[in-house]
Amino acid sequence: MKRNERKNSIISPVPYEEIVGRLRRVGERVRDRALIELRRQSMEELSAVAFETAADKIYVIDRAVESVLLPALEEELAPLLSFVLICEGVNDEQPMAFPHHTPIEACAARLIIDPIDGTRPLMYSKRSAWWLAGMAPNLGDDTTLDDIELAVQVELPTPRAALSDTLWAVRGGGARGETVNLFTGERKEFTPQPSRAATARGGFACLVHFFPGGKQTLVAIEEEIAERLFGDLSVNKTGLFDDQYLSTGGQLYELMTGRDRMIADVRGLLFDKYRREGRPAGHACHPYDICTALIAEEAGVIITDGRGEKLSAPLDTTSDVSWIGYANREIRDEIEPVLSEAMARHGLY
Repeated sequence: MKRNERKNSIISPVPYEEIVGRLRRVGERVRDRALIELRRQSMEELSAVAFETAADKIYVIDRAVESVLLPALEEELAPLLSFVLICEGVNDEQPMAFPHHTPIEACAARLIIDPIDGTRPLMYSKRSAWWLAGMAPNLGDDTTLDDIELAVQVELPTPRAALSDTLWAVRGGGARGETVNLFTGERKEFTPQPSRAATARGGFACLVHFFPGGKQTLVAIEEEIAERLFGDLSVNKTGLFDDQYLSTGGQLYELMTGRDRMIADVRGLLFDKYRREGRPAGHACHPYDICTALIAEEAGVIITDGRGEKLSAPLDTTSDVSWIGYANREIRDEIEPVLSEAMARHGLY
């Protein structure tokens, strides 16, 4: 399929809503297994490193959900359509075809999954993680995040939680959500709604700086933005709030449900700079982390790459991705010029 045909492409004659429904069931099976493991094993057992890939460290809890994920895909999705699975920790090196023995090039779709986005906070019962899935037509190695036509993300809550949210979208159809009561099974639908505030002032907005390495640059950019927009500390002590949610899916959730007003994860650009300078590079966002950006966009969130352009990266598990999310147009207009100038000043452009 040629690149200029992709917007008119059809993954399958099966209705997209049917595919979404089955992906939701797969995600719920992963959620239920994760909760069982969290209740059965200690934090020390779950946080042990099972092995390490080019993409990330894979923990014991990651391996536990894999035993559910692959059979669930085989049972739920493979009878519906053929697809290539791209999955962090499962098949980083070689795409996997469903049904098995289908030639990769003959598959109708590409499905990128992060089985647990936010493993670290979840295995310590600190905060929800997310099961993420995005599906695009199979355009071979040219398939990108921009080609994703439907996406689903399922909350993997801590064992103390009573509720779990699921969000999904089909391109052009808006975003939808559902809250399930984990004890009663009651389900309640909702429509994700980003913040309508015309300013980031007084709200949550941040640059992502989870790990050691590069924090001094990212925090300096964050401080410059806050001071230019809202004044220095003597004028405005609480003009902006920072929340480092260690899950890209979780960050998207916060944006599309009105909790955060801006999030910028430009670690990829920072580490590109480090590589040019011959310095060690750290851990950045990967395509599987941001594969549900479509849901946020369909909810009304503005998502760009780190340079303010369309977000488009290869559908793989290793490419570094920088992205920025704004709750609405007014907040983008407020922050983007200042952010761009600060990033250029620090050599990220």
